[in-house]
Amino acid sequence: MTNSTEATGATEATRAVPLTWLYVPGDRPEVVAKALVAGADVVVVDLEDAVAPDRKEYARAATADLLAEPLPVPVHVRVNALDGPESAADLHALAALPALGGLAGLRLPKVSSPAQIVRTAESAPHLPLYALLESALAVEHAYAIATAHPALRGIALGEADLRADLGVRDDAGLDWPRSRVVLAARAAGLAPPPQSVHPDVRDLAGLAASCAHGRALGFFGRAAIHPRQLAVIEAAYLPTPEEIETAESVLEAAASHAGAQALPDGRFIDPAVVAGAHRTLSLAHRD
Repeated sequence: MTNSTEATGATEATRAVPLTWLYVPGDRPEVVAKALVAGADVVVVDLEDAVAPDRKEYARAATADLLAEPLPVPVHVRVNALDGPESAADLHALAALPALGGLAGLRLPKVSSPAQIVRTAESAPHLPLYALLESALAVEHAYAIATAHPALRGIALGEADLRADLGVRDDAGLDWPRSRVVLAARAAGLAPPPQSVHPDVRDLAGLAASCAHGRALGFFGRAAIHPRQLAVIEAAYLPTPEEIETAESVLEAAASHAGAQALPDGRFIDPAVVAGAHRTLSLAHRD
């Protein structure tokens, strides 16, 4: 049976992991302002794909101004590709921000090697880093990237670029890379990765189905590109009433009898099942 200290630790850890990550373009401060109160766990200000080349400098300056002060929710910045011409300017501007400002982390696109993480950590000391794996080479190096530096706090897939790199048409073709990244994160002691964005902001049914599949693969939460997607992601990843009831019955049985046991309805419970029940209830009460 899981002891109370372990259960408390699991609860605190689950509550600390963001469930929703809302991307917004860095060159649209008015959209960023709305995103900050949209209900996402983390707002990701994008300096990369969402910003046209002739707007990069403006986006960088506007984002630096925003992050000079504390903000109501954690804000991450997705910088430009580390092997491109804009990333050095991004990192210079962000590393110079005050320590008590609003910047909570950097999201690094198109990472393909551990060396890129090490160099970024040296360029932006004390900033948590999150690597986006968007190529076949990156997926092959997933564990090495995940363990490259203590500043790295998470990994995730960038599925649009990965899909293009692999020439994959059917969504099932991404299941192996998805599982590879989930396993690499777990093996490295990182939080479960969030799913990549669902690009059709009106296809909420498709988003819900995709989230259910991602949850089954071991992902936790998801990146979004519109506030209307947030509630769907939360509903898909938070426990259902039936799951909560099952978890409560497991813990009740475990409290009355130490060790493995079979319940009257045929369910077998052991320490691993009990730990899963604790995780379910900590998710249910993460607010």
